[in-house]
Amino acid sequence: MNIGFREDLKTEFKSDVKKLSDDIIIETVVALSNTEGGHLYLGIEDDGEITGIHESHRDITQLAAFIANRTIPPVTVRAEVTNAEDKRYVDIEVLKSRSIIAASSGKVLRRRIQVDGTPESIPMYPHELNTRLSNLGLLDYSALPVPDSDYKDLDDSERYRLRNIIRRYSGESSLLELDDEELDKALVLAREVDGRLMPTFCGMLLIGKTDRIKTLIPTAEAAFQVLKGTRVLMNESFHMPMLAVFEKMEAYMDARNTEAEIEDGLFRISVPDFSKSAFREALVNAFCHRDYTMLGVVRVLLDDDGLTISNPGGFIEGVTAENLLTVEPRGRNPVLAAALKRIGLAERARRGIDRIFEGSLRYGKPLPDYSESTSTTVKLFIPRGLPDKAFVKMISDEQGKTGISMPINSLLVLNELKRNRRMSFKELCEDTHISEVKLRNTVEKLVESGMIEPTGSGRGRSYILSSSVYKQSKNTVGYVRQTNIDKIRYPEMIIKFAKSNDNRVTRADVMELCRINDNQAYRVLTKLVRENKLKLCGKGKYAYYEVVK
Repeated sequence: MNIGFREDLKTEFKSDVKKLSDDIIIETVVALSNTEGGHLYLGIEDDGEITGIHESHRDITQLAAFIANRTIPPVTVRAEVTNAEDKRYVDIEVLKSRSIIAASSGKVLRRRIQVDGTPESIPMYPHELNTRLSNLGLLDYSALPVPDSDYKDLDDSERYRLRNIIRRYSGESSLLELDDEELDKALVLAREVDGRLMPTFCGMLLIGKTDRIKTLIPTAEAAFQVLKGTRVLMNESFHMPMLAVFEKMEAYMDARNTEAEIEDGLFRISVPDFSKSAFREALVNAFCHRDYTMLGVVRVLLDDDGLTISNPGGFIEGVTAENLLTVEPRGRNPVLAAALKRIGLAERARRGIDRIFEGSLRYGKPLPDYSESTSTTVKLFIPRGLPDKAFVKMISDEQGKTGISMPINSLLVLNELKRNRRMSFKELCEDTHISEVKLRNTVEKLVESGMIEPTGSGRGRSYILSSSVYKQSKNTVGYVRQTNIDKIRYPEMIIKFAKSNDNRVTRADVMELCRINDNQAYRVLTKLVRENKLKLCGKGKYAYYEVVK
């Protein structure tokens, strides 16, 4: 008998016919715990065939205690015996650890997928320990002193650049009153070690001398590339202080970031291909959240499709491409991120990701995309796209009335309704990933402002952009169509459903199908009966409608 699924990163099969070695059990548990967690199945061959467990592993309580005693810190597992015909196997569930786990023998392992698609357990090397701790938020690499460095490795000219950035971007003015040593300590660019100042990784990255950065932090590299079709127009690499890289990349981007103008009465709104503030925040994020223990570069690519910014190091624990806008912000290098915020380069409210999305949302352009990110790389793609003039004007008018920028949640809701025309509250919640409480508050405010309006009631309640929005875009016909389309589509949908359901449909089916309440469903069905398209069968709760043939 076969178990019916295959091994993967979180699933491991082990034969136990000849009694599996204790060391192999422990090493597999350690590797799973240090990766994504998962399941170790004892008594199953590599091809999934169930061959049974050895009698010494049938006591799952003893097995769980053995695993806890042979792992440091102790790993608590859940073990369960399953009968499959005349064979038994044990499912050992291992949770992902919030720390680094070692076997009592001293081995530290992790899981990976081989070229042929099968998983294996391999040693976790010293530089990977730092990556793991950083991903878990247990280590701030940027706060560590740089080995073999000297305080003289920090560049006075780069420190002068840092002070100018504080002035230009309205950073903390109090920093300008400090002398060089006090400034370095305040931003944790250097710290005392054995009575002498040593640069931290944060300090070397921001204001270190170029030759010393190349020697001491060889992974701190960036590249700016421009492609036209398959032709390379520009490909420049940087191995220099981060602040200098920022200025160069912003200058290169400004030279290639064309703008369109939208007329709004007597005013004109300039709409760049890519929002300047969004680009800066994306660049800051790439440098702040990259893993400096990994080889690779922070890469900025400008091509016909759009702008791509990628960096080594995947999302940290708890962050995914889906929850970026809602998860509590956390960084891989908190000291570096704090320094960039204090000097004014990064968003002080710790919501730089909002600024990245806002740069596309307020102009009605396609949303930024993180879907190509992996466990080892974060990749942001901002598509090119023409601005939606009616949408831009709608946002501009509303902000003119209130005098404040529209919140990111409101922009997300308006964008979804612009794309999908009509959405239920549940659909909005699923697509925006906003919590129900926050979404309800956002929707209510948008209804009060007259930007969206509800249609239907009860479970059939949905939302559309308001008549004033459609009027601004000179699409009154579209508004009428949206508000009346259901009355036209309901009969067609009901008949189609019934024909695919043995020619029968109930009132409950119609309520769920059309998202309308009980009385509305009754009226639609009664109308179809009068038109001789359906006939009522049965009474009370057993009543249903059949298609008239």
